[in-house]
Parts: sequence; structure tokens; C-alpha cells
Amino acid sequence: MIEDPTAAAIALDPVRARLLRLLREPGSATSLAPVTGMSRQKVNYHLRALEAHGLVELVEERRRGNMTERVLRASADAFVISPRAWVLLAPDPERSPDTLSVQWLLALADRLLREVGRLVTGARGRRVATFAIDGEITFATAADRAAFTRELGEATRALAARYHSDRGRPHRLVVALHPSLPPEEET
Repeated sequence: MIEDPTAAAIALDPVRARLLRLLREPGSATSLAPVTGMSRQKVNYHLRALEAHGLVELVEERRRGNMTERVLRASADAFVISPRAWVLLAPDPERSPDTLSVQWLLALADRLLREVGRLVTGARGRRVATFAIDGEITFATAADRAAFTRELGEATRALAARYHSDRGRPHRLVVALHPSLPPEEET
């Protein structure tokens, strides 16, 4: 789990993300250069950044002529970037919502993970009343997407107002929309 904002930014860099995938098996700047199409020096530069943030670890050092080849591997099989890593960028979900910003979405995701985590921990094995919808929609134009988000917001607010009561237990409602990624797309 990556919680440091700087480490998250480094892991999300497309070149470094590719190196992390390649380093599931140990490798060096020398062995990765031909695979990536970059110079050994450039690969080494990126590996140093990954190593400085604990994303790769040294496996061994080999003496090769006048140089020492450093063999590294990813420090985990997979990395998950916590929404908390974006805390410096994300607004407080209680104030100043910018419902169209990615920072707002990340702030809501962070709050969702924290609150559901507390619910699960407090439930002690009992079932927690939750509901989720996941789907995909394709918009012909940006104007269609804007109209959809406006209508969805209005319909959701009307439905929430119809069922809201001052009695009972409050429930959090989060609706999110973001571009889908193809399964094999590298980002």
C-alpha cells in the first residue's frame, strides 16, 4: 500500500510503472535498457528514484569489468495507491465540493474506504447493510456526458429528499463517474 504522495507520483509515472512491472523478476539497468528502448543511464536514473521510495529493492551487486551491476526487483508483487496519498491535493469532502474534479473524487474515495473499514471492523463478523452499483456507459459527446451528470444529480437529490427522515440511522451515498480503462491499457 503506497500512502506517501511522492512515492505515489513516482509509481504512477508511465516509465517507472513499466519498470515496476518488469521488475517482478529481478533485473538491472543493463538488462532493462534493451527491453524499454532507453539508455542504461536513463533506466538507472528511474531505478534510483524507485529505490529511494522503497518501490524496488536490491537483490545483488555483480562486478562487471569497471562497473558494478545492481540487480533489483519490485519490493511487492502489486502496489495499491491509497487515496490518502493524495491528501495534499484532495479537498476536504465536508467543504467546497468541486464535483467535477479528480481530487474531489479521490477525497470521497478516501472517506469511503475509511468509513467502510471502520464499519467492517466494528461489525465483528456481522453483516453490514451496504449497496453498490457498478456499470459502464458510453457517451456520444461531452455534451451528452454533461447532460447525464446533471440529470443524474437532480434525480439522486430528488430521490434522497423523498426518502430522507430525521429519524433512523443516516447512510452515506456516493455516486461516481470516471472514464473506463480498457483491460489491457497501460497507464
